[in-house]
Order: sequence, then C-alpha cells, then structure tokens
Amino acid sequence: MEFKYASELIEICQKNNIPISEAMINYEMLISQKTREDIISQMAYSYTIMKKAVQRSLNEDLKSIGGLIGGEAKKILNRGKNNKSVCGTLMNKAISYAMGVLEVNTSMGLIVAAPTAGAAGVIPGTFIALQEEYNFTDEIMVKMLFNAGAIGYLITRNATVSGAEGGCQAEVGSASAMAASAIVELMGGTPEQCLDASSTALANMLGLVCDPIAGLVEAPCQKRNAVGASNAMVSAEIILSGIIHHVPFDEMIIAMYKVGRSLPFELRETALGGIAATPTGCQLCKNIL
Repeated sequence: MEFKYASELIEICQKNNIPISEAMINYEMLISQKTREDIISQMAYSYTIMKKAVQRSLNEDLKSIGGLIGGEAKKILNRGKNNKSVCGTLMNKAISYAMGVLEVNTSMGLIVAAPTAGAAGVIPGTFIALQEEYNFTDEIMVKMLFNAGAIGYLITRNATVSGAEGGCQAEVGSASAMAASAIVELMGGTPEQCLDASSTALANMLGLVCDPIAGLVEAPCQKRNAVGASNAMVSAEIILSGIIHHVPFDEMIIAMYKVGRSLPFELRETALGGIAATPTGCQLCKNIL
C-alpha cells in the first residue's frame, strides 16, 4: 500500500474502501514493520504532547526567548469566555490554542513539530478545539493525525515543508493543508474531499513569505499559526459544503514548491526582508541581540 502521490493515495482508498487515515496506518506498518498497536500508541503519545502544550500555555505565564510573545493565548480565550469573540467559540479556541503552542515552543517547552516547530500550533489548535466542541474521543483524534500525516508525507515527498526553502507557505501552509484534510475526514467527508480541502488550504496561503523578526520563530509566526488554523477550518467547510476545488492536490503541491523556490532568499527565513526588515523589525532585532 505504498503511495507517492495523492492520486495513488486516492486509488488505494477507493480500491479498499478505506479512509486516508487507515491508508496511512497501513503504510506506517509497512515501512516500520511495527504492529498497528505500536504505531497508534506512538501517535497517541504525540497527541498527548499537543494537548499538554495547549494546557501549559493557558495555565502558565510563558515568555519567549526573544521576549516578543507570551500570554496571547490566554487573552484570546478570555475574550471568548466573555462572549465578545468576533469568531465564535470554536474559532476562538482554535486560534487561542494554536498561538499557545507557539508560546510553549518559543519558551523552550515540549511540542510536536507538525510538520515543523514554526507551524506546530495549527494542528493542535484545530484538533483540540473541535474535540472539545463535538466531544470526539482521543481515539478518534489520534486516528485523524494519521490523515494529517499522509498529507504531510505527500508534501515532503514532492515539495518541502521548510520555510528556508519554500517560505511560510511551506510551513504554516502545509500544516493548514494537513489539518484541513483531517477535519474533513473527522466530519464525515470522503478521501477525495480531504484532498480538495488540502488543496484549497494550500491555495489560500500560496506565496506567504517567511520573515521572522530577529530570525526567531516568534513574530509574525505566532499569528500566522492562528491564520493557518482558521484557514484549515474554512477550507474544510468550503469543501464539505459541496463546493468544487479546481486544482488537484498533486498539482497544488508542485505549484507551492515552484512559488517557494521563486521567492528571493530575503523572504525565506533569513530575516532580511518583509516584516523583519521594517524599521520596527530591525529595532526589535537590535534590542533582542
């Protein structure tokens, strides 16, 4: 059950009448030679780390190494608790949790790089918010991580998830695509719809540059994780509503990669362009260093 492209993944799902998550579990068993129980147990451990990172951001007073972020997750969640959220309860939680994981990451806490540390808040933000909203079990959420993993695998096989190589579209964009696919399966969508949601999510973030102030994964990275989480949920909703996405995921991956490689090096994690190169960004860099 090996696959290198989304088209091959869909063929496997159709032939065996299985969801993407199941196809990925089978593939992991094939390449690792581990039992199904061992593989699921390892993924469950990853999900536990994600949940603990979210809770830590809400229960502790964290401050990033560079001092640019810390405490934002609590502020957003508290606004939601006071019934003032513009986004509603579900989205309020998703963006709060996504930003919180970045607070843990930048204060040297334990997180899961999904697919990178700089994009580590997107999947936990969406997953945990949806789990709380709809009372899904941990078992179901862990299985959805395999769906997300399949999307990340396809992107790494055919493009990149590195901000230094492809810009933030390759980091947060990929994480958003991974989350979007998993959300669709979680909400009862088909494998084809999962990949359409992933393609939509990537398309929505195409061209996003990587321009961290002082070269630190703090700002604007934290807020972009919130955007990535929001984009994943919006993309899933669009596809679940029966709206057509015109470009197949395999083609969208290549488009993202070509766009990333076309970005000047100043906009690929070097902190020499974009927000990092603004007068304020440069001053903040001097203050930190």
